[in-house]
Amino acid sequence: MTSETNGQIKDPTKGKPPMPQPRKLTFIHTVKTLEPVFAVLAAERLPGWQIASVVEESLLSNVIANGHVSQEVFDRLTRHVHKAEEDGSSAIIVTCSTLGEVVDALAAKTATPLFRIDRGMAEQAVNQASTIGILATLPTTLDPTTRLLEGTAKRMGRQCKFVSRLVNEAFARLKSGDQEGHDLLVQEAYATLSSEVELVVLAQASMARALQAGQHHRPYLTSPELGMDQIAGLLRLSRMSGD
Repeated sequence: MTSETNGQIKDPTKGKPPMPQPRKLTFIHTVKTLEPVFAVLAAERLPGWQIASVVEESLLSNVIANGHVSQEVFDRLTRHVHKAEEDGSSAIIVTCSTLGEVVDALAAKTATPLFRIDRGMAEQAVNQASTIGILATLPTTLDPTTRLLEGTAKRMGRQCKFVSRLVNEAFARLKSGDQEGHDLLVQEAYATLSSEVELVVLAQASMARALQAGQHHRPYLTSPELGMDQIAGLLRLSRMSGD
């Protein structure tokens, strides 16, 4: 809007600082059902941020088929990260724990802050207990999560024992649309494992809702809320948040 005084047109915005652009947070998902979950968590913790998502389930499918993270998956994830940077992202989060070690490798050479979602959960688990159960529905997630917890304990100077369990068939149930069957298998595995440990970690974000209802013999931790709490805190400390 402009105004005219003594025949001269004045711009009322002249001399004023430009309005700050909203910061952008991009999620990279390998399970589509997690997209709305993290959109809500991000909106609660980083109000004012623009939220974007990329979903490529074939990244995880490839790892499951090969039993490890192939060079192809590494390269495709790298392209997603670079594209998010080019699109103006202020921070990027990969919500797939199977890809956590790849995220760590990429983060070391990425200018934009790049986070794995499960580090906050690992730090909380190591702080809270000395005997920790690790429950996963994929073998490709169980090993990197165990290594993350072991490394976290070493870094924090904690002596911890880890007991791992794989919930066979649960992820296949989830992929087929049988959320209830997936949750039941996770619940049964949790009931067995929790009798051996002080605390149980659910290794995948897709497992988080399985234990939301009912009574639990031992405390358990999931990555979505704890991961977003930690990442939002780091972004605020780095003055990237508009809060």
